[in-house]
Amino acid sequence: MSTIQATATRTTTRTTTHTSGQRFPLLKSGAQAGAVAAVATTVVAVTARAAGVSLADSTGQSVPWFAFAQLTFICAMLGVALAAGVRRRASQPRRTFTRVAWTLAAVSCVAPTLIGLSAAGTATLVVAHLVAAAIHA
Repeated sequence: MSTIQATATRTTTRTTTHTSGQRFPLLKSGAQAGAVAAVATTVVAVTARAAGVSLADSTGQSVPWFAFAQLTFICAMLGVALAAGVRRRASQPRRTFTRVAWTLAAVSCVAPTLIGLSAAGTATLVVAHLVAAAIHA
């Protein structure tokens, strides 16, 4: 009586290629738009200050110029997260994101009216919000 032994081996080869920029396109474009918007809102604030507009509230505390860039970029990254969620769940993601983003921009324009700035300071902050929103849209 003879015994036959058999050995089976399976080899699997998986090739994955990622081209630069295609891996996280939403993050990349959002970060670029956020950087441009951060610079633009900072220019709005610095220009307004150079023109004599006070960004100090009723307590005398002024909004620092660098806060415009920081907060704009942080909000841009929150917008990227919002866009990613909308892209996964909405039947018309571009339309839905645009509507939500402009609604949030409109709501954000109310905040400067509540912190006790002068009319010129309030207008500067509203313009900065609208400039950032226009860049992201």
